[in-house]
Amino acid sequence: MSRDEALHIAVIGSGGAAMAAALKAAERGARVTLIERGTLGGTCVNVGCVPSKIMIRAAHIAHHRSESPFDAGLPPQVLGVDRPALLAQQQARVEELRRTKYQAILADNPAIRVLRGEASFVDTHALSVLTEEGEVRNIVFDRAFIGTGARPAIPPVPGLAETPYWTSTSALASETIPQHLAVIGASAVAVELAQAFARLGSQVTILARSRLLSREDPAVSDAVEAAFHREGIKLLKETQASRVDYTDDEFVLETNAGTLRATQLLVATGRTPNTEALNLASISVETTRGAILVDDHLQTTIPGIYAAGDCTDQPRYVYVAAAGGSRAAINMTGGDERLDLAAMPAVIFSDPQVATVGLTGAEARARGIDAESRTLTLDHVPRALVNFDTNGFIKMVVERESGRLLGVQAVAGEAGELIQTAVMALRARMRVQDIADELFPYLTLVEGLKLCAQSFAKDVKQLSCCAA
Repeated sequence: MSRDEALHIAVIGSGGAAMAAALKAAERGARVTLIERGTLGGTCVNVGCVPSKIMIRAAHIAHHRSESPFDAGLPPQVLGVDRPALLAQQQARVEELRRTKYQAILADNPAIRVLRGEASFVDTHALSVLTEEGEVRNIVFDRAFIGTGARPAIPPVPGLAETPYWTSTSALASETIPQHLAVIGASAVAVELAQAFARLGSQVTILARSRLLSREDPAVSDAVEAAFHREGIKLLKETQASRVDYTDDEFVLETNAGTLRATQLLVATGRTPNTEALNLASISVETTRGAILVDDHLQTTIPGIYAAGDCTDQPRYVYVAAAGGSRAAINMTGGDERLDLAAMPAVIFSDPQVATVGLTGAEARARGIDAESRTLTLDHVPRALVNFDTNGFIKMVVERESGRLLGVQAVAGEAGELIQTAVMALRARMRVQDIADELFPYLTLVEGLKLCAQSFAKDVKQLSCCAA
Protein backbone atom coordinates (compact mmCIF):
# COMPACT_ATOMS: atom_id res chain seq x y z
CA MET A 1 0.00 0.00 0.00
CA SER A 2 1.35 3.43 -0.93
CA ARG A 3 1.49 6.20 1.64
CA ASP A 4 -1.35 8.01 -0.15
CA GLU A 5 -3.53 4.91 0.17
CA ALA A 6 -2.83 4.46 3.89
CA LEU A 7 -5.42 5.23 6.55
CA HIS A 8 -5.41 8.99 7.07
CA ILE A 9 -5.59 10.23 10.66
CA ALA A 10 -5.92 13.90 11.56
CA VAL A 11 -4.37 14.74 14.94
CA ILE A 12 -5.27 18.09 16.47
CA GLY A 13 -2.64 19.31 18.93
CA SER A 14 1.00 18.46 19.61
CA GLY A 15 1.21 17.89 23.36
CA GLY A 16 1.62 14.62 25.24
CA ALA A 17 -1.61 13.01 24.04
CA ALA A 18 -1.39 14.21 20.46
CA MET A 19 2.28 13.28 20.00
CA ALA A 20 1.70 9.80 21.40
CA ALA A 21 -1.27 9.34 19.09
CA ALA A 22 0.58 10.62 16.02
CA LEU A 23 3.69 8.52 16.59
CA LYS A 24 1.80 5.32 17.40
CA ALA A 25 -0.54 5.78 14.41
CA ALA A 26 2.43 6.31 12.09
CA GLU A 27 4.17 3.28 13.59
CA ARG A 28 1.08 1.21 12.73
CA GLY A 29 1.11 2.30 9.11
CA ALA A 30 -1.22 5.31 9.10
CA ARG A 31 -0.65 8.59 7.32
CA VAL A 32 -0.92 11.44 9.84
CA THR A 33 -1.65 15.14 9.51
CA LEU A 34 -0.83 16.87 12.78
CA ILE A 35 -2.39 20.30 13.20
CA GLU A 36 -1.02 22.75 15.77
CA ARG A 37 -2.18 26.35 16.26
CA GLY A 38 0.50 27.39 18.76
CA THR A 39 3.86 26.19 20.05
CA LEU A 40 4.79 22.58 19.38
CA GLY A 41 4.89 20.44 22.49
CA GLY A 42 1.78 21.55 24.31
CA THR A 43 1.55 22.42 28.00
CA CYS A 44 3.90 19.96 29.69
CA VAL A 45 7.21 20.79 28.06
CA ASN A 46 6.52 24.48 27.40
CA VAL A 47 4.56 25.95 30.31
CA GLY A 48 3.76 23.08 32.68
CA CYS A 49 5.61 20.07 34.06
CA VAL A 50 9.12 20.86 32.81
CA PRO A 51 9.51 24.56 33.72
CA SER A 52 7.59 24.18 36.97
CA LYS A 53 9.70 21.28 38.19
CA ILE A 54 12.89 23.15 37.29
CA MET A 55 11.72 26.15 39.31
CA ILE A 56 10.60 23.92 42.21
CA ARG A 57 13.99 22.20 42.24
CA ALA A 58 15.83 25.52 42.25
CA ALA A 59 13.64 26.69 45.12
CA HIS A 60 14.34 23.44 46.98
CA ILE A 61 18.09 24.06 46.73
CA ALA A 62 17.63 27.68 47.80
CA HIS A 63 15.67 26.53 50.83
CA HIS A 64 18.33 24.06 51.94
CA ARG A 65 21.09 26.61 51.49
CA SER A 66 19.29 28.94 53.87
CA GLU A 67 17.87 26.29 56.22
CA SER A 68 18.34 22.55 56.68
CA PRO A 69 18.31 19.91 59.44
CA PHE A 70 22.13 20.09 59.45
CA ASP A 71 22.54 23.82 60.17
CA ALA A 72 24.52 23.11 63.35
CA GLY A 73 27.39 21.60 61.37
CA LEU A 74 26.71 23.19 57.99
CA PRO A 75 25.94 26.85 58.71
CA PRO A 76 23.28 28.37 56.43
CA GLN A 77 24.26 30.93 53.80
CA VAL A 78 22.83 34.36 53.10
CA LEU A 79 20.67 33.74 50.07
CA GLY A 80 20.82 35.78 46.91
CA VAL A 81 18.46 34.88 44.04
CA ASP A 82 19.25 35.84 40.46
CA ARG A 83 15.85 35.13 38.99
CA PRO A 84 16.72 36.17 35.39
CA ALA A 85 19.63 33.71 35.40
CA LEU A 86 17.44 30.93 36.80
CA LEU A 87 14.80 31.70 34.19
CA ALA A 88 17.36 31.59 31.37
CA GLN A 89 18.55 28.17 32.55
CA GLN A 90 14.96 26.97 32.83
CA GLN A 91 13.94 28.16 29.38
CA ALA A 92 17.09 26.78 27.75
CA ARG A 93 16.14 23.31 28.98
CA VAL A 94 12.54 23.82 27.83
CA GLU A 95 13.71 24.80 24.36
CA GLU A 96 16.13 21.86 24.22
CA LEU A 97 13.40 19.36 25.08
CA ARG A 98 10.94 20.95 22.67
CA ARG A 99 13.53 20.72 19.90
CA THR A 100 14.71 17.17 20.56
CA LYS A 101 11.48 15.53 21.75
CA TYR A 102 8.97 17.23 19.47
CA GLN A 103 10.31 19.26 16.55
CA ALA A 104 13.11 16.88 15.51
CA ILE A 105 11.00 13.74 15.95
CA LEU A 106 8.19 15.15 13.81
CA ALA A 107 10.59 16.41 11.17
CA ASP A 108 12.24 12.99 10.90
CA ASN A 109 8.99 11.03 10.49
CA PRO A 110 7.91 10.91 6.82
CA ALA A 111 4.46 9.57 7.73
CA ILE A 112 3.59 12.70 9.70
CA ARG A 113 2.85 16.05 8.07
CA VAL A 114 2.70 19.10 10.35
CA LEU A 115 0.21 21.81 9.48
CA ARG A 116 0.30 25.05 11.48
CA GLY A 117 -3.14 26.55 12.04
CA GLU A 118 -6.49 26.47 13.86
CA ALA A 119 -8.69 23.45 13.16
CA SER A 120 -12.47 23.11 13.37
CA PHE A 121 -14.72 20.27 12.30
CA VAL A 122 -16.77 20.63 9.13
CA ASP A 123 -18.27 17.16 9.47
CA THR A 124 -17.24 13.79 10.88
CA HIS A 125 -14.64 13.28 8.14
CA ALA A 126 -13.40 16.77 7.38
CA LEU A 127 -11.64 19.66 9.10
CA SER A 128 -11.27 23.28 8.12
CA VAL A 129 -7.86 24.70 9.06
CA LEU A 130 -7.10 28.41 9.11
CA THR A 131 -3.34 28.45 8.57
CA GLU A 132 -0.83 30.92 9.96
CA GLU A 133 -0.74 32.55 6.52
CA GLY A 134 -4.48 33.16 6.58
CA GLU A 135 -5.28 30.42 4.10
CA VAL A 136 -8.20 28.04 4.71
CA ARG A 137 -7.30 24.39 4.11
CA ASN A 138 -9.78 21.51 3.99
CA ILE A 139 -8.47 18.27 5.52
CA VAL A 140 -10.36 15.06 4.78
CA PHE A 141 -9.60 12.19 7.19
CA ASP A 142 -10.58 8.62 7.97
CA ARG A 143 -10.16 9.03 11.72
CA ALA A 144 -9.52 12.06 13.92
CA PHE A 145 -7.81 12.48 17.26
CA ILE A 146 -8.31 15.51 19.50
CA GLY A 147 -5.48 16.38 21.90
CA THR A 148 -5.86 20.12 22.32
CA GLY A 149 -5.10 20.27 26.03
CA ALA A 150 -6.28 22.92 28.46
CA ARG A 151 -5.42 26.40 29.70
CA PRO A 152 -5.62 28.12 33.10
CA ALA A 153 -9.21 28.74 34.23
CA ILE A 154 -9.99 32.25 35.42
CA PRO A 155 -12.74 32.72 38.02
CA PRO A 156 -15.32 35.48 37.42
CA VAL A 157 -14.15 37.69 40.28
CA PRO A 158 -15.23 41.33 39.76
CA GLY A 159 -12.29 43.50 38.74
CA LEU A 160 -9.87 40.62 38.21
CA ALA A 161 -9.82 40.83 34.42
CA GLU A 162 -8.65 44.46 34.58
CA THR A 163 -5.57 43.61 36.64
CA PRO A 164 -2.13 42.25 35.61
CA TYR A 165 -2.62 38.99 37.52
CA TRP A 166 -0.47 35.93 36.90
CA THR A 167 -1.56 32.49 35.78
CA SER A 168 0.80 29.56 36.21
CA THR A 169 2.09 30.29 32.69
CA SER A 170 3.05 33.90 33.38
CA ALA A 171 4.37 33.09 36.86
CA LEU A 172 6.80 30.54 35.44
CA ALA A 173 7.99 33.03 32.82
CA SER A 174 8.44 35.96 35.22
CA GLU A 175 11.89 37.44 35.75
CA THR A 176 10.89 38.82 39.16
CA ILE A 177 10.28 37.40 42.63
CA PRO A 178 7.47 39.52 44.10
CA GLN A 179 7.79 40.87 47.61
CA HIS A 180 4.31 39.65 48.56
CA LEU A 181 2.52 37.07 46.44
CA ALA A 182 -1.17 36.34 46.99
CA VAL A 183 -2.41 33.04 45.56
CA ILE A 184 -6.04 32.34 44.73
CA GLY A 185 -6.41 28.56 44.72
CA ALA A 186 -5.20 25.71 46.90
CA SER A 187 -4.86 22.70 44.61
CA ALA A 188 -1.68 21.16 43.19
CA VAL A 189 -0.46 23.99 40.94
CA ALA A 190 -1.24 26.66 43.54
CA VAL A 191 0.53 24.72 46.27
CA GLU A 192 3.62 23.95 44.20
CA LEU A 193 4.15 27.49 42.95
CA ALA A 194 3.27 29.13 46.26
CA GLN A 195 5.99 27.20 48.03
CA ALA A 196 8.52 27.75 45.23
CA PHE A 197 8.07 31.52 45.32
CA ALA A 198 8.18 31.52 49.12
CA ARG A 199 11.50 29.68 49.06
CA LEU A 200 12.88 32.11 46.50
CA GLY A 201 12.05 35.07 48.73
CA SER A 202 8.38 36.02 48.43
CA GLN A 203 6.05 36.50 51.36
CA VAL A 204 3.14 34.25 50.33
CA THR A 205 -0.53 34.19 51.29
CA ILE A 206 -2.81 31.44 49.96
CA LEU A 207 -6.58 31.91 49.72
CA ALA A 208 -8.25 28.49 49.93
CA ARG A 209 -11.97 28.23 49.18
CA SER A 210 -12.14 25.36 51.68
CA ARG A 211 -8.80 23.86 52.75
CA LEU A 212 -5.42 23.08 51.26
CA LEU A 213 -5.58 20.22 48.73
CA SER A 214 -9.27 19.68 49.45
CA ARG A 215 -9.55 16.65 47.15
CA GLU A 216 -7.01 14.71 49.18
CA ASP A 217 -7.39 12.79 52.42
CA PRO A 218 -7.66 15.37 55.25
CA ALA A 219 -4.49 13.93 56.82
CA VAL A 220 -2.62 14.87 53.64
CA SER A 221 -3.95 18.42 53.80
CA ASP A 222 -2.99 18.72 57.45
CA ALA A 223 0.57 17.52 56.83
CA VAL A 224 1.20 19.95 53.97
CA GLU A 225 -0.44 22.78 55.89
CA ALA A 226 1.90 22.10 58.83
CA ALA A 227 4.91 22.20 56.49
CA PHE A 228 3.77 25.51 55.04
CA HIS A 229 3.24 26.93 58.52
CA ARG A 230 6.83 26.01 59.40
CA GLU A 231 8.05 27.88 56.33
CA GLY A 232 6.01 31.00 57.07
CA ILE A 233 3.51 30.57 54.23
CA LYS A 234 0.20 32.05 55.34
CA LEU A 235 -2.96 30.07 54.60
CA LEU A 236 -6.44 31.59 54.74
CA LYS A 237 -8.95 28.75 54.76
CA GLU A 238 -12.62 29.14 53.83
CA THR A 239 -11.64 32.37 52.08
CA GLN A 240 -12.72 33.76 48.73
CA ALA A 241 -12.09 37.04 46.96
CA SER A 242 -15.20 39.04 46.14
CA ARG A 243 -13.33 41.77 44.26
CA VAL A 244 -9.80 42.46 42.98
CA ASP A 245 -8.35 45.86 42.10
CA TYR A 246 -4.91 47.05 41.08
CA THR A 247 -3.90 50.48 42.33
CA ASP A 248 -0.48 52.11 42.73
CA ASP A 249 1.37 48.93 41.73
CA GLU A 250 -0.54 46.92 44.33
CA PHE A 251 -3.27 44.31 44.22
CA VAL A 252 -6.16 44.89 46.62
CA LEU A 253 -8.30 41.82 47.30
CA GLU A 254 -11.60 42.13 49.13
CA THR A 255 -12.33 38.84 50.87
CA ASN A 256 -14.64 37.44 53.51
CA ALA A 257 -11.58 37.47 55.80
CA GLY A 258 -10.89 41.15 55.21
CA THR A 259 -8.80 43.21 52.78
CA LEU A 260 -5.57 41.70 51.51
CA ARG A 261 -2.84 43.65 49.73
CA ALA A 262 -0.07 42.12 47.63
CA THR A 263 2.50 43.15 45.04
CA GLN A 264 1.52 40.25 42.78
CA LEU A 265 -1.46 37.93 42.41
CA LEU A 266 -1.34 34.36 41.12
CA VAL A 267 -4.63 32.80 40.02
CA ALA A 268 -4.39 29.00 40.08
CA THR A 269 -7.95 27.68 40.21
CA GLY A 270 -7.83 24.82 37.75
CA ARG A 271 -7.79 24.48 33.98
CA THR A 272 -10.30 24.79 31.16
CA PRO A 273 -10.29 22.47 28.08
CA ASN A 274 -9.27 24.01 24.75
CA THR A 275 -12.29 22.82 22.80
CA GLU A 276 -14.42 25.90 22.05
CA ALA A 277 -12.89 26.50 18.60
CA LEU A 278 -13.35 22.92 17.36
CA ASN A 279 -17.05 23.22 16.42
CA LEU A 280 -17.77 19.97 18.25
CA ALA A 281 -21.48 20.62 18.72
CA SER A 282 -22.00 20.62 14.97
CA ILE A 283 -20.89 16.99 14.75
CA SER A 284 -22.54 15.92 18.03
CA VAL A 285 -19.37 15.23 20.01
CA GLU A 286 -20.58 15.50 23.58
CA THR A 287 -18.79 17.58 26.20
CA THR A 288 -19.30 18.51 29.83
CA ARG A 289 -18.10 22.00 30.81
CA GLY A 290 -16.01 21.91 27.64
CA ALA A 291 -14.37 18.56 28.41
CA ILE A 292 -14.84 15.90 25.73
CA LEU A 293 -16.52 12.71 26.94
CA VAL A 294 -14.60 9.56 26.00
CA ASP A 295 -15.08 5.86 26.73
CA ASP A 296 -12.36 3.47 27.93
CA HIS A 297 -11.29 3.01 24.30
CA LEU A 298 -10.74 6.82 24.09
CA GLN A 299 -13.53 7.18 21.53
CA THR A 300 -15.84 10.18 21.74
CA THR A 301 -19.60 9.93 21.33
CA ILE A 302 -19.01 9.89 17.56
CA PRO A 303 -17.46 6.74 16.02
CA GLY A 304 -14.07 7.36 14.43
CA ILE A 305 -13.31 10.47 16.48
CA TYR A 306 -11.07 9.94 19.49
CA ALA A 307 -9.60 12.18 22.19
CA ALA A 308 -7.30 12.05 25.20
CA GLY A 309 -5.55 14.32 27.64
CA ASP A 310 -6.57 17.54 29.34
CA CYS A 311 -9.26 18.38 26.78
CA THR A 312 -11.25 15.32 27.93
CA ASP A 313 -12.99 14.22 31.12
CA GLN A 314 -9.97 12.10 32.10
CA PRO A 315 -7.60 12.90 34.97
CA ARG A 316 -5.26 15.70 33.93
CA TYR A 317 -1.81 14.17 34.10
CA VAL A 318 0.58 14.09 31.16
CA TYR A 319 1.27 10.35 31.58
CA VAL A 320 -2.47 9.67 31.42
CA ALA A 321 -2.64 11.83 28.30
CA ALA A 322 0.23 10.01 26.61
CA ALA A 323 -1.13 6.59 27.52
CA GLY A 324 -4.54 7.62 26.21
CA GLY A 325 -3.11 8.97 22.97
CA SER A 326 -1.14 5.80 22.30
CA ARG A 327 -4.11 3.53 22.99
CA ALA A 328 -6.41 5.69 20.89
CA ALA A 329 -4.01 5.36 17.97
CA ILE A 330 -4.04 1.58 18.30
CA ASN A 331 -7.84 1.60 18.30
CA MET A 332 -8.00 3.97 15.33
CA THR A 333 -5.85 1.54 13.37
CA GLY A 334 -7.84 -1.62 14.09
CA GLY A 335 -6.73 -2.56 17.61
CA ASP A 336 -8.69 -3.04 20.81
CA GLU A 337 -6.96 -1.31 23.73
CA ARG A 338 -8.47 0.12 26.91
CA LEU A 339 -7.07 2.72 29.28
CA ASP A 340 -7.23 1.26 32.78
CA LEU A 341 -6.91 3.97 35.44
CA ALA A 342 -7.55 1.71 38.43
CA ALA A 343 -3.93 2.05 39.57
CA MET A 344 -3.18 5.62 38.54
CA PRO A 345 -0.47 7.39 40.56
CA ALA A 346 -0.70 11.10 41.34
CA VAL A 347 2.11 13.30 42.67
CA ILE A 348 2.07 16.86 43.99
CA PHE A 349 5.59 18.30 43.98
CA SER A 350 5.37 20.27 47.17
CA ASP A 351 7.89 19.66 49.96
CA PRO A 352 7.03 17.26 51.45
CA GLN A 353 5.68 15.67 48.29
CA VAL A 354 2.22 14.15 48.16
CA ALA A 355 1.84 10.86 46.29
CA THR A 356 -1.26 8.71 46.06
CA VAL A 357 -2.67 5.70 44.26
CA GLY A 358 -5.93 3.80 44.56
CA LEU A 359 -8.61 4.38 47.17
CA THR A 360 -8.63 6.32 50.40
CA GLY A 361 -10.42 4.80 53.34
CA ALA A 362 -13.41 7.09 52.77
CA GLU A 363 -13.60 6.14 49.10
CA ALA A 364 -13.46 2.44 49.94
CA ARG A 365 -16.30 2.79 52.44
CA ALA A 366 -18.33 4.80 49.92
CA ARG A 367 -18.06 1.81 47.57
CA GLY A 368 -19.31 -0.54 50.26
CA ILE A 369 -15.91 -2.14 50.83
CA ASP A 370 -15.08 -3.29 54.35
CA ALA A 371 -11.64 -1.70 54.61
CA GLU A 372 -9.09 -0.93 57.27
CA SER A 373 -6.05 1.31 57.22
CA ARG A 374 -2.77 1.93 59.01
CA THR A 375 -0.75 5.12 59.13
CA LEU A 376 3.01 4.99 59.63
CA THR A 377 4.61 8.27 60.62
CA LEU A 378 8.05 8.87 59.15
CA ASP A 379 9.75 8.79 62.52
CA HIS A 380 9.51 5.00 62.14
CA VAL A 381 11.31 4.97 58.77
CA PRO A 382 15.12 4.70 59.10
CA ARG A 383 15.80 6.69 55.92
CA ALA A 384 13.76 9.61 57.25
CA LEU A 385 15.49 9.38 60.62
CA VAL A 386 18.99 9.59 59.16
CA ASN A 387 17.83 12.46 56.94
CA PHE A 388 16.57 14.26 60.09
CA ASP A 389 13.37 14.82 58.13
CA THR A 390 10.51 12.91 59.74
CA ASN A 391 7.60 15.16 58.82
CA GLY A 392 4.97 13.13 56.98
CA PHE A 393 3.50 9.66 56.83
CA ILE A 394 2.62 6.62 54.71
CA LYS A 395 -0.94 5.32 54.86
CA MET A 396 -2.19 2.01 53.48
CA VAL A 397 -5.80 1.03 52.89
CA VAL A 398 -6.61 -2.69 52.57
CA GLU A 399 -9.67 -4.87 52.19
CA ARG A 400 -10.23 -6.28 55.68
CA GLU A 401 -11.14 -9.87 54.83
CA SER A 402 -8.61 -10.57 52.06
CA GLY A 403 -5.86 -8.17 53.12
CA ARG A 404 -5.63 -6.98 49.49
CA LEU A 405 -4.09 -3.55 49.02
CA LEU A 406 -6.62 -0.92 47.94
CA GLY A 407 -4.68 2.31 48.13
CA VAL A 408 -1.68 4.24 49.43
CA GLN A 409 -1.33 7.88 50.44
CA ALA A 410 2.13 9.21 51.25
CA VAL A 411 3.44 12.57 52.40
CA ALA A 412 7.24 12.56 52.41
CA GLY A 413 10.24 14.31 50.95
CA GLU A 414 10.48 11.89 48.03
CA ALA A 415 6.98 10.40 48.08
CA GLY A 416 6.82 10.62 44.29
CA GLU A 417 9.72 8.16 44.04
CA LEU A 418 8.11 5.51 46.24
CA ILE A 419 4.56 5.58 44.89
CA GLN A 420 5.28 3.53 41.76
CA THR A 421 6.15 0.55 43.95
CA ALA A 422 2.69 0.88 45.47
CA VAL A 423 1.22 1.15 41.96
CA MET A 424 2.83 -2.13 40.94
CA ALA A 425 1.65 -3.82 44.14
CA LEU A 426 -1.88 -2.56 43.57
CA ARG A 427 -1.82 -3.65 39.92
CA ALA A 428 -0.66 -7.12 41.00
CA ARG A 429 -3.47 -7.29 43.58
CA MET A 430 -0.95 -7.98 46.32
CA ARG A 431 -2.00 -8.59 49.89
CA VAL A 432 -0.55 -6.43 52.61
CA GLN A 433 1.23 -9.49 54.05
CA ASP A 434 2.91 -10.08 50.68
CA ILE A 435 4.32 -6.55 50.82
CA ALA A 436 5.40 -7.02 54.43
CA ASP A 437 7.33 -10.17 53.41
CA GLU A 438 9.11 -8.58 50.42
CA LEU A 439 12.79 -7.59 50.45
CA PHE A 440 13.23 -3.82 50.49
CA PRO A 441 16.67 -2.18 50.46
CA TYR A 442 17.59 -0.73 53.84
CA LEU A 443 17.80 3.00 54.27
CA THR A 444 15.49 3.84 51.42
CA LEU A 445 12.24 5.74 51.80
CA VAL A 446 10.36 3.04 49.88
CA GLU A 447 11.13 0.69 52.76
CA GLY A 448 8.39 2.65 54.52
CA LEU A 449 5.87 0.68 52.45
CA LYS A 450 7.13 -2.55 53.97
CA LEU A 451 7.05 -1.11 57.48
CA CYS A 452 3.55 0.23 56.98
CA ALA A 453 2.45 -3.19 55.71
CA GLN A 454 4.04 -4.83 58.73
CA SER A 455 2.09 -2.53 61.03
CA PHE A 456 -1.14 -4.38 60.17
CA ALA A 457 0.13 -7.40 62.10
CA LYS A 458 2.74 -6.10 64.55
CA ASP A 459 4.00 -3.08 66.45
CA VAL A 460 6.80 -1.71 64.28
CA LYS A 461 8.14 0.21 67.28
CA GLN A 462 9.34 -3.15 68.59
CA LEU A 463 11.31 -4.05 65.43
CA SER A 464 15.05 -3.64 65.12
CA CYS A 465 16.47 -1.80 62.14
CA CYS A 466 15.85 -3.66 58.85
CA ALA A 467 13.97 -6.37 60.74
CA ALA A 468 11.97 -8.75 58.57
